[in-house]
Amino acid sequence: MRIGIVTATYLPSKNGVATSTALFARGLRERGHEVRIFAPRHPLMPEHEEGVYRLNSSFAGARALGAPADYPIMLAPGPLLTARLPMRDLDVLHTMHPFLAGQLARRWARLSTARPHGAPVVYTAHTQYDEYLHYAPMPRRVGRALLRPHVATFARKVDAVLAPGRAMLDMLREYGFQGPVELFPNPVDLAAFRAAQGAAFRAEFDVPPGAPLVTYLGRLAPEKNLGVMLRAFEQARVRRPDLRLLVVGDGVSRAEAQAQAGNGVTFTGPVPYARVPEALAAADAFMTASTSEVLPMSMIEALAAGTPLVAARSPAALDLIVEGVNGTVRDATVPDLAEGLLQVLAPDTLPGLQEGARRSAVQYDLVTRAADLERVYEAALERKGRARRGQAGAAQTGTEQTRTEPSPRHQNP
Repeated sequence: MRIGIVTATYLPSKNGVATSTALFARGLRERGHEVRIFAPRHPLMPEHEEGVYRLNSSFAGARALGAPADYPIMLAPGPLLTARLPMRDLDVLHTMHPFLAGQLARRWARLSTARPHGAPVVYTAHTQYDEYLHYAPMPRRVGRALLRPHVATFARKVDAVLAPGRAMLDMLREYGFQGPVELFPNPVDLAAFRAAQGAAFRAEFDVPPGAPLVTYLGRLAPEKNLGVMLRAFEQARVRRPDLRLLVVGDGVSRAEAQAQAGNGVTFTGPVPYARVPEALAAADAFMTASTSEVLPMSMIEALAAGTPLVAARSPAALDLIVEGVNGTVRDATVPDLAEGLLQVLAPDTLPGLQEGARRSAVQYDLVTRAADLERVYEAALERKGRARRGQAGAAQTGTEQTRTEPSPRHQNP
């Protein structure tokens, strides 16, 4: 198949959608498919990217909307650029966004000459948009009134809807979309995380080899509830003074979080994705206090590295964590998270949870997820073809009736 992925964020931007998109593209190519990615231009992108086509973007617009510093806003391509894009022979298009990227995917699907009935469009609903309305330059109620019907209408116009976790399924239902949704988790390169060693990462940030280490990895933003996480760590450290915490990542809340942090906390800043496996392998536990997660890559990757999860109650935590097997889910309060962290790190508990984390990550392996995505595309192609054939048959039947049946006023009595 010739597959077009239209996304509003892509590497080198550091976020789960960009990472999962790149992984899926790699997995599909390994299965013999041609994958073309259409993504916004980024100043740090490589000079040559095989199969990646960059659209114009704006960093000024991104900052105005409160987006992360490395998250440019895609701009609509003009006719000259559009004419040069290799999108007319695509068999299927996949988009991660219901806004401009999604509209482009639907428009290009109609232009496809690869299929007589046009290319199907697959949509993965990745983001709980209500949780990000505080970034928008408008009152929250106005943002919701505009956002919800738009997302639901877009979902009704595509050929398949995927959701990484139950949180997104619930969101789509709340927004008014009642059509079929397939739960479709993000992938992980299981081999890279199983082979990772964390000793060098610990040494780089002065964490003693035997010290129990907690890691948070992700964006540093208001919706991540970093203050609660830091206070829970501090409370746990009263009983385990040797505890250390590495906060890996960057974002608008970094300065505030650093000001709140107590002893034993180190902010590493962002790390290249190639170092994420060792950053997570270095940890004894992964901790998050966020209650708005969908199915974050970082939590799946932690499991792949054999690092059990300590998470505030959220749809993602309930999807990923089996209590007492690969981590624990607690209420998003300081005492509950602190107690959960101490329980996971207990010497008689931790080894079993680490093994459980590795086992639970197998289902997210890229090889399996890419094969499943291929199946989604094939099913979308079949449904679209069947629907078009049905429409053509109905139209033909109507034409025949028009030719052969006299109108009532000409019938004999």
